[in-house]
Amino acid sequence: MNKLFTFVLAFAVIGAIFTSCNTEEETPTPVSQWQLIELLADPGDGSGTFQPIASNKIIGFYNDGSIICNGNLCQLGGESTPTTSGTYSLTDSTIAPAGCPISTFPLTFEMEGENLILNYPCIEACREKYVQID
Repeated sequence: MNKLFTFVLAFAVIGAIFTSCNTEEETPTPVSQWQLIELLADPGDGSGTFQPIASNKIIGFYNDGSIICNGNLCQLGGESTPTTSGTYSLTDSTIAPAGCPISTFPLTFEMEGENLILNYPCIEACREKYVQID
């Protein structure tokens, strides 16, 4: 009986160790990565069109609903600093960047062909166009 008790106890301890190893939080993995390729900043008369831009600005969408960008999501532009983060919703196609000083956020996004378009809250159209890089 004593050997059976020792065996059951050892089995329970080993099971507890393996179970505790599987409860660590996993780092979110990217769902997709997008690089900025064009900007549209309308001059106020509706004649604005997307213009090519050389930029290293990349947005990553993660499977936990977070978003990380190596540039500033609080304003239109191609700079790849400072890093910003936030959340996104596929339900209403919005991005809510963290720490933006303007209360009119979130941004909206849409797919246009194979490109991701971010729409900034401007009086006239101001948009960024991204291409998927992964």
